[in-house]
Amino acid sequence: MTLSPTERRLQALPSTMWQHLTMDRDITFTIGPEAKPVDAMARATAFARRTLPMLLKDAPGTAVAAGSAIKVLAELVDITARDRHSTDVLGRVAFDGAHITVSVGEMSSSLPSPDEEPGLYLVRGLTDDIGQYGGDEGGHVTWASVPL
Repeated sequence: MTLSPTERRLQALPSTMWQHLTMDRDITFTIGPEAKPVDAMARATAFARRTLPMLLKDAPGTAVAAGSAIKVLAELVDITARDRHSTDVLGRVAFDGAHITVSVGEMSSSLPSPDEEPGLYLVRGLTDDIGQYGGDEGGHVTWASVPL
């Protein structure tokens, strides 16, 4: 097998560096159309409770942030499941060492103001930034950043 120069350099790295380069620091999930909003919230939070410890492994001071991320995830899944653009609710939780970013899609409409959606008071109170972008299915993906 012939390796490119880049592949040869990557293979020459110590194994710990190689693991660090290839290790994913995100979890994704899909909840199908059969799940009502309350069921979608329960499934998403149960999945996050099981997988967040692996995602945050060895990171100091993440217990409080993980709890906040689960609350944010529940609220975003709830509003997305009530206003679905596509059949499935798609979610992602990512960790970059300083923040836990939760993204859930796809909503039919843009993010409601806090006055229109009481659940967003919790989301806005636990995060340092929140926003939306256009999703692959034509809806809106909502993301929120929970600081450590």
